Amino acid sequence: MSAAQYPAVSVIMPVLDEERHLRNSVRHILEQEYPGEMEVVIALGPSADRTDEIAAELVAEDPRVHTVPNPTGRTPAALNAAIKASRHPVVVRVDGHGMLSPNYIATAVRLLEETGAQNVGGIMHAEGENAWEDAVAAAMTSKIGVGNAAFHTGGQAGPAETVYLGVFRREALERADGYNVEFIRAQDWELNFRIREAGGLIWFSPELKVQYRPRPTVKALAKQYKDYGRWRHVVARYHAGSINLRYLAPPTAVVAIAAGLVLGAAVTPWALVVPGGYLAAIVAGSLPAGKGLSLKARAQIPVALATMHMCWGFGFLTSPRSLAKRVIASRRPAMTGSSETV
Repeated sequence: MSAAQYPAVSVIMPVLDEERHLRNSVRHILEQEYPGEMEVVIALGPSADRTDEIAAELVAEDPRVHTVPNPTGRTPAALNAAIKASRHPVVVRVDGHGMLSPNYIATAVRLLEETGAQNVGGIMHAEGENAWEDAVAAAMTSKIGVGNAAFHTGGQAGPAETVYLGVFRREALERADGYNVEFIRAQDWELNFRIREAGGLIWFSPELKVQYRPRPTVKALAKQYKDYGRWRHVVARYHAGSINLRYLAPPTAVVAIAAGLVLGAAVTPWALVVPGGYLAAIVAGSLPAGKGLSLKARAQIPVALATMHMCWGFGFLTSPRSLAKRVIASRRPAMTGSSETV
């Protein structure tokens, strides 16, 4: 395709407290090897750091960058606000701590054309900047950490339930009425489910890669995965039949380990085989996952794995039905914008 044949692209970014990575993330967008027209729309939540100041600097430095307010601070509301403020037929979602590979947008546009998909995405390539983040990155890209999720571990290109972030045809977002603002987490999975239910194709390709910065502390990782589990259960209640065995593994492990500890203390030490077996499994699984990392990072991989598993499972098990009922009772606002297609 000549430069004139490349569809114009809108990159949307939901941002909250991202002073550490925002400038670098936007740089990776603006330096894309893409000959078509491009704009970047940053939806600004009520940050407590220098995020707004950095965003204002980026707007002053490059006319392609714009901002819109997101007073709620919630990700799906930010995404919808950015979509409404954008104008191009291809919409690229990027987080404020995500770093696109140089040809990400060009490759995604080609894949939209080749596959006819409504949304394409690739690998969430976690990379740390210290020993703990390296450990989390290793856990997040291993099968013992996240099962067979292709966007974490890689795999063959093909149809998928969901993908990391996503590059959408605007028409697909408009038909789906955008993101459901009630889904504080799991909004990507929920949106992709609705696109698939309407007959649209979601396409995964390992050609697409986004660098991701893991949570910097155990506490932050625990909250992240507890929220993931909590909201994945809401999705399961909202969309009957959307759950599978992979999602049931963490809550099953939590129940089994808790029962083993209680029975081991009160009834028989043989019950401790269950939590002991789990501990042995994550230690063994961390060995190949930590290949090439420092000793300090390798030693922390079991902690990262246990935090991810146990907090996801706990969040799933304790997700209140009232939350799902509120989501089910909600209505999604209609989206407006361009009806152009790729």
